Amino acid sequence: MNCPFCRFEDSRVVDSRPVEEGTTIRRRRECPQCGQRFSTQEIALLNIIKRSGATEPFSREKVLVGVRKACQGRPVNEDDLVLLAQRVEENLRSSGQAEIEAQEVGMAILAPLRELDEVAYLRYASVYRNFASLEDFEGEIALLRALPSSNSPVATNSSNTDSQQYNRVKN
Repeated sequence: MNCPFCRFEDSRVVDSRPVEEGTTIRRRRECPQCGQRFSTQEIALLNIIKRSGATEPFSREKVLVGVRKACQGRPVNEDDLVLLAQRVEENLRSSGQAEIEAQEVGMAILAPLRELDEVAYLRYASVYRNFASLEDFEGEIALLRALPSSNSPVATNSSNTDSQQYNRVKN
């Protein structure tokens, strides 16, 4: 790291602290040349690969915009949506990959949205999975009825994810 004061090409880390829920590291550095101290921040990047092949940084705000549309008119508060977006980001980061397909982001949204509100889930899934007919809706509703959500008192085998269960019932 170049010193911002004398432009010396090296610096020594004096202290490191995680900030912003551990996604950023703040480092206190000292220049061995001039002795000045300065701070840097390192951010773990998570890039999304879009269908076009372009990449862009992950944005919780984009997740919130999409989920807000699905939850419009539903009894869901903003705090729940923020927590959902945080869960989605944590889930994606836990994969250990620096670049993730946009398709995976949509899949990561489905399970927590279903737990939050099944009607909003159905709205989101209809756009995300490009429902083209009434049969698509009926099939998804049948899956919702066959696979209780984790907040349902009838939920079973919580170790399986919704997408694994969805694929099993669908096939």
